[in-house]
Amino acid sequence: MKRDYYEVLGVVKAASADEIKSAYRRLALKYHPDKNPGNKEAEEKFKEINEAYEVLSDSSKKQQYDTFGHDSMGAGGNPFGGQSRYTQYSSGDFSNVGDIFGDIFGDIFGGGSSSSGRARGRTSQRRGNDLRYDIDVSYLDAMKGVEVSIDIPKREACLVCNSTGSKDGSAPKQCPKCKGVGQVRYSQGFLSFSQECPHCRGNRTIVTNPCPECKGEGTVRKRKNVRVRVPAGVDEGTSLKVTGSGDAGAVGAPAGDLYVIIHIKQDAAFKRNGSDLYTEIVVSFSQAAMGMEYEVPVVDGNVKIKIPSGTQPGTTLRIHEQGFPVLGRKSRGDLYVKINVLVPKSMSDTQKRALFEYAKTMGEIPKNIQYQSDNFFKKIFR
Repeated sequence: MKRDYYEVLGVVKAASADEIKSAYRRLALKYHPDKNPGNKEAEEKFKEINEAYEVLSDSSKKQQYDTFGHDSMGAGGNPFGGQSRYTQYSSGDFSNVGDIFGDIFGDIFGGGSSSSGRARGRTSQRRGNDLRYDIDVSYLDAMKGVEVSIDIPKREACLVCNSTGSKDGSAPKQCPKCKGVGQVRYSQGFLSFSQECPHCRGNRTIVTNPCPECKGEGTVRKRKNVRVRVPAGVDEGTSLKVTGSGDAGAVGAPAGDLYVIIHIKQDAAFKRNGSDLYTEIVVSFSQAAMGMEYEVPVVDGNVKIKIPSGTQPGTTLRIHEQGFPVLGRKSRGDLYVKINVLVPKSMSDTQKRALFEYAKTMGEIPKNIQYQSDNFFKKIFR
């Protein structure tokens, strides 16, 4: 006995067209044959889902079904007339397939919408893969800019066959599977979509007498040294594109690109926020009280700063144009220096006497009290 179509899609009878469509897409994606190869149960559910949606998405069929149930669908209740199928086609122009799965091809095939878009718009040759390489650079290199040399494994043009992929230099022949289209078309009921031809892998042609070195690919795997210029001011995660330094394309097709991802090594003395740098220094009580000039060590040397008299612990001084360069500009960020005041853990008797006299002048100790070494402080703070 056939299940109720609303039950099949998991919606109520009063569901809107958008709710029906959304339920269908979710279930069709879950039970699609390409997601469940060889799973007969999933294939049957996929057919059942298609059948239910074919009826409930059509206002006239839906009205008939709501009134008469499965009897309104004719013999067997199948709106496809017994012609539900999963067949393959190998000719025709499928670049504008307008079915309901247009925005979830990538989910079905695992390649994302951008890859399916590339598959539909391919030329007769397949472009090489883009590559990614991560490198670590120091604060100083990121600040000044540096040229780095990296050694990457990649596919290079085969020199034996001169990238043709053919042993005898003969030209590739049209793929018999897709008839030179580069794609094959599948149909399941009213649903149809295109996929890269598995025989020629989207190249539209095949090599009949493969080169023994590259096995007909036109490329071989090698290690290649690439020099990359890291500009001054790069930040964590910056991606540098090196055009044409990715994998070589199949059978002489254009090469892909190389993307170098920058990671900045952490520096214990500095923190970075955009183009600004933050650091901390420690000065004595007397230096903070009287003020002084102080040489602050920065990433690329030292810079003199003036600590005003009476500087309080935790004060932050800002030094203009002593931070990181701003990427692509001549300006630099600022340097922020936090002042920490060091309190001595031990002092000599002479130092204590001097501090005692200072405290008296500040009114912290009564003027008639005389300094009596450590015993004095014990009496005062007993």
